Amino acid sequence: MEKAIEEAYLPRLYERYVNQIVPEISALAGTTNRLALPRIEKIVISMGFGRAATAGEKGRLEEVVGHLSQISGQKPVVTVSKKAVSSFKLREGMKIGAKVTLRGNRAFEFLDRFITVALPRVRDFRGVSNKGFDGHGNYNLGVTEQTIFPEIQADRVQYSQGMNITIVIKNATDEQALDLLKRFGMPFRT
Repeated sequence: MEKAIEEAYLPRLYERYVNQIVPEISALAGTTNRLALPRIEKIVISMGFGRAATAGEKGRLEEVVGHLSQISGQKPVVTVSKKAVSSFKLREGMKIGAKVTLRGNRAFEFLDRFITVALPRVRDFRGVSNKGFDGHGNYNLGVTEQTIFPEIQADRVQYSQGMNITIVIKNATDEQALDLLKRFGMPFRT
């Protein structure tokens, strides 16, 4: 029953993609095959623990995992170091970060909230950089603190923590991915 309700719901950004953006970019590309068009495959949100790995602050680890789950609506995976680096006081197997991979409706919901609610809350916001593409159509950007998301109560945050957001776009060059994100409403600097 719950799955049927979830399938019936379509995020606002996904409806816009299907009804407005797909016809526009298919006319530009000259193809009717929707699977050959650029589309969002997944969004990966990751946070590093910073000093928590070396200082052994368990409270920081729990706070970062809790904030990431509130922001994404999904339980994060704690990442561990693969090898030891003595200059960073890092041992193999230490917990060093957390990440969440969003797909489907959750990815579109997060992107919609990020563009319309979180980014306008950034102080002195002038747009995101258009230099975050990796050559394969994927876009990376960093956020300096998690309090820009309305799910996080700023007065209860003990540790201000940044995060990296990677938007993986399938079937796109950097220019096509930039065009797709602009059509979604991503506010790039001019």
